[in-house]
Amino acid sequence: MHEHIITPRHRLLDIDLKGLWRYRDLYVMYIKRDIATKYKQTILGPLWYVVQPLLTTIMYMFVFGRLAGISTDGAPQPLFYFAGILLWNYFSETFNLCSDVFTANAHVFGKVYFPRLVVPLSSATSNLLKMFIQLCLFICIYIYYIITLPAGTLSINWSILLFPFLVLLLAFHAIGWGLIFTSLSTKYRDLKILVQFGIQLFMYATPVVYPLSAAPEKYHDIIALNPLTPIFEAFKYSALSCGSLDWTGLLYSAIFMLIVLFISVVVFSKTERDFMDTV
Repeated sequence: MHEHIITPRHRLLDIDLKGLWRYRDLYVMYIKRDIATKYKQTILGPLWYVVQPLLTTIMYMFVFGRLAGISTDGAPQPLFYFAGILLWNYFSETFNLCSDVFTANAHVFGKVYFPRLVVPLSSATSNLLKMFIQLCLFICIYIYYIITLPAGTLSINWSILLFPFLVLLLAFHAIGWGLIFTSLSTKYRDLKILVQFGIQLFMYATPVVYPLSAAPEKYHDIIALNPLTPIFEAFKYSALSCGSLDWTGLLYSAIFMLIVLFISVVVFSKTERDFMDTV
């Protein structure tokens, strides 16, 4: 008979990382639950994964392409905007789920013990399915333009191999920032409203609907400080031959992510010990 004794943790860096492996079955179960229940009672179901980015792309083409006349660095507008939406949707949805871990799961956390980090990690993993479906749609649109445009207009370079690394960076950025906000929102509830509003504004500080080269000179350096900027620029460079591949920027983004992730896990682990008293 297997026996596991749960003891209180008092040290700041006493984080139950081994528990994540012991509860790997629960991690898988949470992933299956997220996938199965998200669109269970909808008419279109998983087709929303396709409809939503398509409609958003069309809106961006009209607003930013036609009305605002923002450059796409020579890339076809549907591909340029869809590339940004593909990455941004994954980041924002993972961040939103992670930033609401404590309040959304208080009814479960108050009854049974398991490593709370299982929930944000499973959310980031289950969102990969949605991203994969949207990536397939992006590839279909890409093939269409390869066939219809003159030869050489679009080309994929070797840096497309960085795509898994870019997604990993996005995932841990979202998890790290989300864990900090969910920890703070257990005491300061109005932060939840700020997060929902702030994430929408943050999109415009990230080169999602515009290339970094189109940003005004006085804001160029500020936008470049955004740790997500090199990720979006690198993906567009690898797939659309626009933007830039900034190795220094990617290193900066990775270091920034590691620092935030470390702080967030420490804060999250400290908060989970007594959050039921405040939620």
